[in-house]
Amino acid sequence: MYYQPPIDYIEPVFRPPSEADSLILQVSNGCSWNRCTFCDMYTDAQKKFRPRPEMEVLAEIERCGRAMPWVRRVFLADGDAMALSIRRLEAILQAIRTHLPQVGRVSAYCLPANLKRKSVDDLVRLRQLGLTLIYMGAESGCNDVLQAFDKNETFDSTAEALLKAREAGIKRSVMLINGAGGQYYSEQHALESARLVNLTQPEYLATLVLFFRRDTEARVRAGYKGLFQPLGPEGLFREMQTLIGATELDQTIFRSDHVSNRLILKGVLGKDKTKMLAEIDAAIDYAARHDIALYQG
Repeated sequence: MYYQPPIDYIEPVFRPPSEADSLILQVSNGCSWNRCTFCDMYTDAQKKFRPRPEMEVLAEIERCGRAMPWVRRVFLADGDAMALSIRRLEAILQAIRTHLPQVGRVSAYCLPANLKRKSVDDLVRLRQLGLTLIYMGAESGCNDVLQAFDKNETFDSTAEALLKAREAGIKRSVMLINGAGGQYYSEQHALESARLVNLTQPEYLATLVLFFRRDTEARVRAGYKGLFQPLGPEGLFREMQTLIGATELDQTIFRSDHVSNRLILKGVLGKDKTKMLAEIDAAIDYAARHDIALYQG
């Protein structure tokens, strides 16, 4: 007898590291913007953006309820679940409540642009139905970096979305990219990113290091119009020193433990700020003593 999996994924499928134990429910395919120069997550031909048919998704939720009723966390994939209408998101969340009653947390990636046409009241309804966490790749608070990345966002649009989610009671996990501005914009990138998180006070903050796959390096360099010079390890450490040093956060859980990071930092900002800065100082000293490059050629 042929076994049909509860979910028929359109691969590849991506999710945040912290969702490793979650049920990945693919409610959309790809990313509606999909032009960021540094990203190649949804560039395969089969990943062209579209919402998945609503009845198909609701049927998958019902099948998951029969096959794995113990599920406690659900992540709404792909990169743009929050681009769906409030009505459709409500239907999906209500189906999860009905067929997967053990679920205590639903989360999703979220572009700032996805929240422009959603009111605080809309988001409150989604939170009441179980959507309690969004992951937002802010990348930078520096408008020059965002423009070079073709991010289609600004400091103000990102801050507005994060503050709207906060007002609705939805927790926010913000991602920044260490090295996003290269040598030319490094300090500006760090200081403006710190200003962004100081203003919005996200519950979670993480960094990864800018790295290149496929043709992303050529695209990033083109976006910077000849001004991009990648940071070496010491340059990355100094940028992190500037970023962490400029933060004024009350209770934000911080992680720089992505596989791309050369320096692993974990703690709560601000109570662990001094400890983290000391760890960064030690890394800078080590890099200087071992003549590890400040910038890459």
